[in-house]
Amino acid sequence: MARAFLVVMDSVGIGGAPDADQFFNGEVPDTGANTLGHIMAACAAGQAEDGRSGPLMIPNLERLGISSAMALATGGDLPATKPQGAWGAATEVSRGKDTPSGHWELAGLPVPWEWQYFPDAKPAFPAEVSAYLAKMAGAGGILGDCHASGTAIISELGQRHVESGWPICYTSADSVLQIAAHEESFGLDRLLTLCKAVAPMLHEMKVGRVIARPFVGTDGAFTRTGNRRDFAIMPPAPVLMSWVQDAGQRVYGVGKIGDIFSMQGIDELRKGDDATLMGHLSDLVDAAVEGSLTFANFVEFDSLFGHRRDVSGYARQLEWFDREIGRLIDRLEPGDIMLLTADHGNDPTWIGTDHTRERVPVLVAGMSATPLGLIGFQDVATLVADHLGVVRS
Repeated sequence: MARAFLVVMDSVGIGGAPDADQFFNGEVPDTGANTLGHIMAACAAGQAEDGRSGPLMIPNLERLGISSAMALATGGDLPATKPQGAWGAATEVSRGKDTPSGHWELAGLPVPWEWQYFPDAKPAFPAEVSAYLAKMAGAGGILGDCHASGTAIISELGQRHVESGWPICYTSADSVLQIAAHEESFGLDRLLTLCKAVAPMLHEMKVGRVIARPFVGTDGAFTRTGNRRDFAIMPPAPVLMSWVQDAGQRVYGVGKIGDIFSMQGIDELRKGDDATLMGHLSDLVDAAVEGSLTFANFVEFDSLFGHRRDVSGYARQLEWFDREIGRLIDRLEPGDIMLLTADHGNDPTWIGTDHTRERVPVLVAGMSATPLGLIGFQDVATLVADHLGVVRS
């Protein structure tokens, strides 16, 4: 029986979203943003030379058709080289450019409501939310209460947090409330308990995620740890993984997938940084059972390089991913597919620090070299379900 590996390259957009003018970084619309295309252009122009050099080298993604997908997404000319797998570009209909919106729709479920976003003002949160956060933390108040970069606000308010015991609460252009706290002075378990306690209130408001952001260190040298945890709203209907389980087949999650879907439809979850996750994915290429779905997310394109507008770093990550994923594609068994896609864009050349509204690539190793055309995010779930012989439940 066939297996399927669905791999999300978090934020590797390819431009061309038809509604990009309705999404913004600050006051600038996302029209013209193109994560992959602008990274390629910067590399070719010698503007991404930190830790790497020259044109962007992603031969495995190229042979699968990523440049063809980008040309399709943006209306450009198709390259002369023909892709060796099925390829296309996907367009999102959900009214968000965030992780839950993209992943839910890739799994067959467009978001059926408008997310709650917090204004870019201070205070950002309604008074009743701030009061509830302080109460659940056992503190006299909260710090932050604004839009902020996570690393910047920890640097700015970390020492006040350690001295006062007040949690640092902040948001972004996404539908999210993030809570940062020191693992030692505040306590990691206490932080996770706080996030779990306040999540139902925020989910009722249709805020997509409450995120625990633990950090360590001393004043002037605070650093975030790998113990981040997302408390995401539960999808309101069955998704791809549930369809696979309902057919009696197994589902493996790799990376943030368990958090994004609140473990809905996941039999086994493996976590870690992207290097560790690539090892997990490699193990599953060898060991995943027949008929199974492996759903993986590689987040560091987005978290380490897109939001930080680090073009060289993003290019290095793409080249690393390309080398590693090429080795795994070569080890797929007959009948397997590996579908590579993304959930939104995060153009590191763009203004601001938020995601960008873009189409995403759909590249399928293990299928015949067929143009899929312009499809929807939901069609990714259909491709995987059809390959595994399961039906929507």
